[in-house]
Formats: sequence, C-alpha cells, structure tokens
Amino acid sequence: MSKPLPDILVVGQSGGPTPVINASLAGVISEAQKHDCFSGIYGLVHGIEGALKEELLDLKTETAANLELLAHTPASALGSCRHKLSDDDYDRILEVFGGHNVRHFIYIGGNDSMDTCHRIAQVAATSGYDMQVMGVPKTIDNDLAFTDHCPGYGSAARFLALATRDTGRDLEAMATFDDVTILEAMGRNTGWLTAASVLGKETEDEAPHLVYVPEVPFDEQCFLDDVTRVHDRLGWVFVVVSEGIRDADGQFIGQHKLRGGGSDAFGHVVHSLTTGVAAYLTDVVREGLGLQARFLRPSLIERAMSACVSETDRKEAWQVGVDAVTHLVAGRSGYMVTLERVSDDPYHWETGLASLDEVANAEKLLPSDFINNAGDMPTQRFRDYGLPLIDGPLSHLARLRGTRVLKKVNQGTA
Repeated sequence: MSKPLPDILVVGQSGGPTPVINASLAGVISEAQKHDCFSGIYGLVHGIEGALKEELLDLKTETAANLELLAHTPASALGSCRHKLSDDDYDRILEVFGGHNVRHFIYIGGNDSMDTCHRIAQVAATSGYDMQVMGVPKTIDNDLAFTDHCPGYGSAARFLALATRDTGRDLEAMATFDDVTILEAMGRNTGWLTAASVLGKETEDEAPHLVYVPEVPFDEQCFLDDVTRVHDRLGWVFVVVSEGIRDADGQFIGQHKLRGGGSDAFGHVVHSLTTGVAAYLTDVVREGLGLQARFLRPSLIERAMSACVSETDRKEAWQVGVDAVTHLVAGRSGYMVTLERVSDDPYHWETGLASLDEVANAEKLLPSDFINNAGDMPTQRFRDYGLPLIDGPLSHLARLRGTRVLKKVNQGTA
C-alpha cells in the first residue's frame, strides 16, 4: 500500500511590494507551523511564476527569530511578479500543485492578484481538484474593495506624510529663491496615497497647500490660478499630485509630453521613468507663471522605506496572514481576509472575510467627502480615517518663538 502524499500549503507574493508584505508572509508561516494538518509549507519563488516553473522553497523549519526579523524586512522575500496568466497556465499550475499535493493556497497581493487567486480556485473546482484558496490583501494604493484599508497603505502613507512635512519645511526655508515644489505620489487610479500627504499638516500655512487626486478631473488653468493664489499669500507653494491625475476627458495630464511608459502585463499604464506629471507641471508653472519650481518623485521609495513603517500597519499585516491560515484550517475557501474598522478613537480593528469573486478586479476610490468641494485638499473626514493607520499624529516640529527686531537703519543707507 502506497504512502499517502503530504498535505502541502503553498504561499506566494505578487505585485508591487509594500514595507510590510513580509509581515503577512511571516504570519502565514508562523501560524501554519502550529497545525499538524499541513505536512509541508512551501513558498512560490516569484509569485505564480514559481508555480509555472516549479520553483518552490520549503519554509516548514523557519525559526521564530527569523520570522520576527522577516516581519521587519522590506520588499518581497519570496520574490514577486506581474504575470498575467493564460488559459494554458492554469493547467500547468494544477499540474505542479497536483505533483506536490498542494491542497491549500494563499496568495498575498493586490487587485490583479486577487483575480488570479479567484481564477485558480475556479479552475481547481471545475477540474475536480480539491484545494482551498485564500487571498491576503496588500497594496500601498489602498484600492482593494471590501476592506477598510489594505496592509501596506499605512506605512506608505506615513512616508508620504513625513516626506511632505519635512520637504515642505525645506521649501519654506528656501522661499527667497524657490517658489514651488511639486511632489508626485504613486496612485494610478486612486488618490489614497496622495491624500495621505496632509496627515502631517498642523496649520493652514504648512505643506501641502494643494493636493490633486485622480478622482477629481484636473484643469491646468485652475491649477495655475490655485498656485498663484497661494503664492500671493505665502510666497511659496507646496503641491502634491497623484501620478494618475486626468483631465475632464480622462486623459492623463501631460501624457502628450511623456516619454517611454507603455503598459504592463495587465494593461495598466506605466508612466515614464524619465519624466512624469510632476515634471510636466513644473514646466507649466515655470512657463505660465514665471515662478521657480522643482519637482520631487520618490516613486518606489514610497513602498520600500522600512524606516517609516507604521507599527499598526505591521501588526495588521501579520494578523491577516495568521487569519488566512486559521480560516483554511476551519475549512473556508474562496475568500480574501479583510480589515474592519470598529472605532476611530480609540482606534480598534478586527479581521473579516470578503468573497474573492466580489473582490477580484474591484477598485475602491476615495469617497467624495474625503476631498473638499474645490477638489484640491483632503477633508477632516479623511484625516480621521488616515491618522490611526500611520501611528499618528506625527511628532511635532519646532518653530522659533522669537519676535522680529525693529528696523533702525533705512534700506539703502550705510
């Protein structure tokens, strides 16, 4: 009589990493190690491509100390991918999974990853292959539907809040010869990350002064009028824009001048690495208003800065990994683990579940009441939403309390 094959759990990571995606992975491994129903714990090398190439890592014996360190490590420890699966790919995945007797599959990713997770579950069911599937959310864009927020967002949001606050002070100090700074935040279709730039703002005069998101059509003349208005009042202007802001016709701002770009495997526009909307708008300000302007484009730094991680974000990322395993053990399949907000003050959360067929490729936009009527500044409603996720409020910065000394020498005299 042949010995039964071991019952394997496989976990993979996909899409753009976040500062806490490895905390979710560590949570999965740590919890799976506690259950005898998993004879093995394998990791996919470079996401679903690891299944296609049969490249797997045995994670069963990872130590608690290393998993704790993993939870504080940026990027995707297993490696990631942006591979759009073909019909033939699904047959290959089931072939590889069947060869290793994979009966439990957890995929950590964003919108497209949840679609991949859902389709694998469908193909397995149609093929009569008995396998449980669970999705774990991650994205700095915070645009997954059916969850209050996504692991990864809080840390990237904290980075944006700190970057805006601190470079805003820099511009304020240099205002005798610098007029405008435009910071470009990641966010192809949604402005969640861009809006987070206000989470370090304590007074009206502090940065940012203008914030533009994809959910609100962008008008270049209104933008120039806004910049002029703020500059006339303060003498300096700090602007934050989403990489994906569009005009009333849905065209990306400055698209006609962007070099490179193209689209990725899922058809999403990839903005040029050599220029972008902030660079374009910097030229618009220089040419249209004659002001000295510069742009900042942190790009991938937003999702890679472990030094700016929100501890709330890290704890939530770990827990959704843990709960994905506990739901599999309980016999559930075809869901994504969600984060549910119970209260704002004090901030309290718990996890829940959303069906993968509803989550797959759905997108969550900024609610209209999170942006003011002018479309250029997030509201207090957004601040109430975002501050707990970044371990906020941020620490205070000093301002000198001295008073101006009265002039005693007229200008132009010796």
